[in-house]
Amino acid sequence: MAADLTLTVLGTTDLHGNVFSWDYVQERAYADESGNAVGLARCASLIKRIRAERGAERCLTLDAGDTIQGTPLAHFFARVDPVTSGVTHPMAAAMNAVGYDAAALGNHEFNYGMDVLRAFQGQLDFPLLGANALDWSGDRSAFPPYVIREIRADGLPPLRVGVLGLVTPGVAIWDRANVEGRVRFTGVVEQAATSVARLKADGADVVVVSCHSGTDADATSYGDRIPYPENASGLLAQEVPGVDAILVGHAHVEIEQRLITNRRTGRPVLLSEPLCCGMRVSVMELDLHHGEDGWEVVERRARLLRASDAPEDPEVTDAVRAAHDRVVRYAGEVIGECDTELSSATARYAESRIVDLVNHVQATVLRDELVGTESEGLPIFSVTSPFNRDSVVPAGAVSVRDLTGVYVHESTLLGVRMTGAELQAYLEHSARYFRPVAGPGPWRPDELTGSPTDEAPYGSPDYNYDVLGALDGQVAYDIDLARPVGERIRGLTYAGRTLDPDGELVLAVNSYRQSGGGNFPAVATARVVHDRQQEVRQLLIEWVRRTGHIAVDDIPRTSWRLVAGGQPVKVSREVTSVHPSSHLSAPE
Repeated sequence: MAADLTLTVLGTTDLHGNVFSWDYVQERAYADESGNAVGLARCASLIKRIRAERGAERCLTLDAGDTIQGTPLAHFFARVDPVTSGVTHPMAAAMNAVGYDAAALGNHEFNYGMDVLRAFQGQLDFPLLGANALDWSGDRSAFPPYVIREIRADGLPPLRVGVLGLVTPGVAIWDRANVEGRVRFTGVVEQAATSVARLKADGADVVVVSCHSGTDADATSYGDRIPYPENASGLLAQEVPGVDAILVGHAHVEIEQRLITNRRTGRPVLLSEPLCCGMRVSVMELDLHHGEDGWEVVERRARLLRASDAPEDPEVTDAVRAAHDRVVRYAGEVIGECDTELSSATARYAESRIVDLVNHVQATVLRDELVGTESEGLPIFSVTSPFNRDSVVPAGAVSVRDLTGVYVHESTLLGVRMTGAELQAYLEHSARYFRPVAGPGPWRPDELTGSPTDEAPYGSPDYNYDVLGALDGQVAYDIDLARPVGERIRGLTYAGRTLDPDGELVLAVNSYRQSGGGNFPAVATARVVHDRQQEVRQLLIEWVRRTGHIAVDDIPRTSWRLVAGGQPVKVSREVTSVHPSSHLSAPE
């Protein structure tokens, strides 16, 4: 059947504060081993080129969320000079310059609280959609659920395109402190079933969903803590009739084109996910025929364009240049010094003084906060993850950007009361990150790390592996990879003694973990004794600024190692392949 009109949907997702193809931590142009570039400025050139080829009036431009978190550029205008003070957020300026038709909420939009999010929303020239983000006490959407755009075709009735926005319901866990009592979240599929029907009743001929929820429902980082899957775009395509195409976000994967047959209608639904950080632009094409029954999609296809193939769009760069330059200066501010270089390159499988530094700062802050409370005097432990394999604290001058590279997420610090037995169970859960091995090796790092788990069936991410530290005594333990999961932590000691399983302690932990991220045992239900919504990254910066000097020998060392059958595991230093998006952001 001949097409009367081709609708082109241009899509980005998970921009994570990237406008320029610039690495604020390394202070250089972004580069990875795959030759990628990042940033909305390059995407804008690709988008404008397609509009010129197809006709802008027959194109829609959408984004699938996670926009205002992920780089120092985004952080600066949320925390240092926040948009709540009236300054324009650079991501709003950049997206307005591109001319988006709509964007969906991402889970990271909620990281800085509702006031920052509402200020950002108010600066956009297009709607920020979230049909399944509801008012706390009712069923009304807290954000616009959808929008209908009209596409004109010569001599034919206008095509009414409904654009629906949805976000992963994991926000309720990961940003509980920011949304509880204000916004609640229903399931992607459940809400879509209602919203698509409403769109059709409102006259939408075609429905395109901008969905910040990955395609594979079996990959859910929070287990069964809420009854909705984290990644539900595939289920949405399969179960909800009336959807024609889905721009997918959240998972940071590259899906050029996937067709999923709807179980009820037997019709294919087109899905595309353009990786993350502005590395790709999805070009989704729907060929339509107008007949006696109205508009009908007769063919669907998608392809991806690479940002590295385009120059930066000057309209976008001009809109953001001043903000970018401010952040570059801020990131370069020297705030202290370090007496030796610290690296995280091997932190996921061996002792790391960077990890020890983070644990020391978290535990020190928690100790000071507990003075005068009933928890004062209890042993203080701390956990943190090896977030960024490329982070380095240099010998000599230490800048804001160095510590930003160490702690790349917006998580805040909490303190919870636990027992020694609960802490041991916590470490056992963490040790699932490692793959089982039969002997001491040598093994390559990727043969040891990233084991599939129930929450991460395609491999556990680094941010779901925690290392334990303590404030006033050395922690030591082995992780025996020849033993079954749940029985791997061997010889756990604190200050030279076996940890008392019945003894009470306070654990410093980040908000992602305490709210259920990674589905760790006990921590989400443990009694909270400290929560002042202080970002861990900022605590690191303030600690170095205040002390002026990182004296590495004064930081308690955690002595842990991988063993197999009690024998130390040997790790080859062969370089392993790291996906360019693997550490730019995480669900927390």
